[in-house]
Amino acid sequence: MSGLILSVEDLTVSFDGFKAVDGLNFYVEEEELRVVIGPNGAGKTTLLDMICGKTKPSGGSIKFKNRQLTSMIEYQITRAGVGRKFQNPSVYEDLTVLENLEISYPKKRNVFGSLFFHRAPEIVDKIESVARQIYLDEQLGTKAGLLSHGQKQWLEIGMLLMQDPELMLLDEPVAGMSAREREQTADLLKRIAKGRSMVVIEHDMAFVKMIAQKVTVLHQGKLLAEGTMEQVQNDERVIDVYLGH
Repeated sequence: MSGLILSVEDLTVSFDGFKAVDGLNFYVEEEELRVVIGPNGAGKTTLLDMICGKTKPSGGSIKFKNRQLTSMIEYQITRAGVGRKFQNPSVYEDLTVLENLEISYPKKRNVFGSLFFHRAPEIVDKIESVARQIYLDEQLGTKAGLLSHGQKQWLEIGMLLMQDPELMLLDEPVAGMSAREREQTADLLKRIAKGRSMVVIEHDMAFVKMIAQKVTVLHQGKLLAEGTMEQVQNDERVIDVYLGH
């Protein structure tokens, strides 16, 4: 059994008295691909927001490789090895695919690094390798604004891969994609999950079946059920609050 890479314990956050996440315990193992599902308002995106430091919890603990994340700010959490992709792709539309990938490389994160950064052979190799993985190796010279919605989603995943995070957090990565793009994204995520851990929030149950090793179901900020896709699909509580609708 692998060790735990992420331990969330008794996690709570309140907004104007409303508990968006309520005493949640959530554990992810090394090299595990976990999918989190649940109805709107279940606390899924808020959970990711707290792991990556965008939202501070009201109480509880978030440990990544035994490092307490609740006392860290966003860029420190990123540098520790946690990468986050939001629901809507946030790419630099006026830059090419190559430039988007290049600017995501960790050594370009400060002004000094940008001024004295040269496109060394190993960086070029890394960009080309990532571009192949995300199906954009033939679009390296294309401006990101000209890509399809699905390709922008892939580019943002590529921008995360340039940082080589040990834990990737992906929020609805196939939203707005065609059926073919969803299949390609399933293949992509299964490939890049090798050697790292991944938490994916998704509503598309057909897609969840393609990728999930283990599924966590949230409801009203709490853990409702957890297990294989087959187990949660047959759980009466999950059917009642989510799948039945």
